[in-house]
Amino acid sequence: MTVTWIVVPGLAETPEEFARVVELLPDLDVRVIDPWSTPVTSDVDALRAAADVPPGAEIGLVGHSIGGLAVLRWALTRPLEVTGLVLVDSSLTSETGWWALYPGTRADRAIRKVTRFLGRVGVPQLIGPAIRRVSVRVGSRSNLDLLPKATARARYGAKTSWLLFWDELAGSWQLASEVAKLITDPVAQAVPATLLVATGGSSRFTASRWLAGQQRLADALGGTVEVLRDSAHLVHLDRPDAIATAVRG
Repeated sequence: MTVTWIVVPGLAETPEEFARVVELLPDLDVRVIDPWSTPVTSDVDALRAAADVPPGAEIGLVGHSIGGLAVLRWALTRPLEVTGLVLVDSSLTSETGWWALYPGTRADRAIRKVTRFLGRVGVPQLIGPAIRRVSVRVGSRSNLDLLPKATARARYGAKTSWLLFWDELAGSWQLASEVAKLITDPVAQAVPATLLVATGGSSRFTASRWLAGQQRLADALGGTVEVLRDSAHLVHLDRPDAIATAVRG
């Protein structure tokens, strides 16, 4: 049976950014979730529906950053339908944030109120695309932004964009806590897992600690680690070939 590979991007990322990965896997069924339509932190059923997975399909999962936590939850709660797992510089289960900022708290409500106000007065439209460009410059070594300028303006300049980013960040803390509990189950080692870990560019400043955390995660999953010294956090921009190779592997 043909495996359907589902890619789950990270925080504030777009499906267009993963075009090179898809291009390098022309013979495979690769589907990229659009976080702007279906938040990365959505439950498994919502992600599955967003990818329009055929009934009974065998599934391979690729998750970048907080998308790594999302695919981990998928694999650990439904191991019988997942045949492979590729974690691309994934967020760690220890990244549970600050309880005072969790969804529903007073601070969360205040932040949401502020982001709505900024959206109404047009701040994201003014500086959203510029922040996007800076994030690519800092987060990758190649500085190769695959997102068309018009798409960047439409997405990052939207009045609701910052609220979306906050919802996903805050939701990722709860997701990390949930996955941390799931990963202690023996079923965690039921799905073959490959972890790609970036230690180049801006990632080099925290490389030792980051790699140690990723190795602990790999050990818990019974997975393997591949260190990408020539890539920063945005691996899909710097080393799409490494992701494609891991999928085929």
